[in-house]
Amino acid sequence: MSTRSATSRSRARPGAASRRRVRLRRVAWLVAAVAVIGGLVAAVVAPRLDKAVQEVVLPLRHDDIIRQQAADKGLDPALIAGVIFTESRFRDQTSHAGAKGLMQILPSTADDIARKSGGTAFVERDLANPQVNIAYGSYYLRYLLRRYGGNEVLAIAAYNAGEGRVDQWIFEARHRGEEFDHARHIPFPETRHYVQQVLEVRSKYREQYAQELGL
Repeated sequence: MSTRSATSRSRARPGAASRRRVRLRRVAWLVAAVAVIGGLVAAVVAPRLDKAVQEVVLPLRHDDIIRQQAADKGLDPALIAGVIFTESRFRDQTSHAGAKGLMQILPSTADDIARKSGGTAFVERDLANPQVNIAYGSYYLRYLLRRYGGNEVLAIAAYNAGEGRVDQWIFEARHRGEEFDHARHIPFPETRHYVQQVLEVRSKYREQYAQELGL
């Protein structure tokens, strides 16, 4: 009786070991399959996730209008995008000072642009229209660049603080025999930060949205 039991156990061991090996192989195949599927999912999802994060951190809207206005007015489209981002984060809104739309244009400035550009049918509510707002903001940006001899720092500062203040800062710097430097001669921290942010964000738009902006 004991001899048969021992023989049965010795015959059972190879079968049990074989089953364990089969189970281990199945587990290994399952782990490998999960890893492969996970890699495929990551390859598909990761770029979309990166794009979604990018659009939250550095959004871009109305790129077709930006490209068109940049070409029409001889501007860097990334500069227009940088101004829009800094002004409104690409959201239609009205500031506490009454500036409106994506490029935060004051109605008085818009009226002046309308007269100069032939926009005789312009009404204030048109500033909520992205096409009109970006066209007027680009027109004003082009005007400022010409006024300040292509100096982007001065033009951007004037877009934020107004031409009168920038003219005064330039005069004061020259009166002291100094060449204008935005870090030293712009007394408003808000405007210094504004200029710095527009220039930094412009570089990011050129890097991350070159295709969308036609660069």
